[in-house]
Amino acid sequence: MRVVVAGATGLIGGALLPLLKARGHHVVALVRDEAKAVDADEVVVADALDPVAVRIALRAARPDVVVHQLTALRQMSADALEATARLRTEGTANLIVSAREAGAGKLVVQGISFATAPLGAPVLDEDAPLYLDAPDPTWARTVQAVAEMERLVLGTPDIAGTILRYGTLFGAQTQYDPDGPFGARVGRGKMPIPESATGVTSFVHVQDAALAALAAVDSEVTGVFNIADDEPAEGSTWLPEYARMLGAPPPRVLPGDIAEKVLGWFTHHQLTAMRGARTDRARAELGWKPTVSWRRGLASG
Repeated sequence: MRVVVAGATGLIGGALLPLLKARGHHVVALVRDEAKAVDADEVVVADALDPVAVRIALRAARPDVVVHQLTALRQMSADALEATARLRTEGTANLIVSAREAGAGKLVVQGISFATAPLGAPVLDEDAPLYLDAPDPTWARTVQAVAEMERLVLGTPDIAGTILRYGTLFGAQTQYDPDGPFGARVGRGKMPIPESATGVTSFVHVQDAALAALAAVDSEVTGVFNIADDEPAEGSTWLPEYARMLGAPPPRVLPGDIAEKVLGWFTHHQLTAMRGARTDRARAELGWKPTVSWRRGLASG
């Protein structure tokens, strides 16, 4: 098949390209900057927020499948999250319109599993409600953009849609790389922990995320799938263990009344209230399973 990967220079997109080629697909990388080297059979250039450019690029690519791995999350800043929200809404809409015009039959799109509301069991499946009314405006905007992206993808006639809700990415060049922003802070002993750290994080290695995208491209199954490792863990478990792996001192414990102020809303939410992700559906329907646990790979990059 002819497979277009939008976001081919990103972490998951870059890991996916050689997997697709090894499977025998003709791989077309859709990039914004043609100067960046990519391991693809062809390269087409377009800014996903430019509908005309996307239309021209996909018309030239003639895809059977379009894989949407577009984000702007090299840094977890408010600006990066807003840029990613636009890619998930405007960018997705542009890709869908152009993919239909180009004759594509399938979309595989990157979502996030940790956008669920902090309600119910510690580990949730794909039917759990999203945290659309999160008290933090930046996170509410992020989740609302995810919901709109999923609505667009799953509601488009004539194109089969698959949403891969990835867990928290770890591996080389992620936030959790020992040299990444979060990893470096933990390694320096500068990441404290709330006294009640019962929030659950489901991690997924970049390579496992790419393998899930490969499975989705090759499968006739559609719908929404959580993609994460087998060991969802409370903050009180994974953060001290990560510090130990890095040879750092145990995290300093923060009193509950100051924890959010010190950590910021999102990290406090992750460590105290976030829910993990069940992956039974991806195993049963996509035939995918994780190969790397955070316990083995979180500190290795």
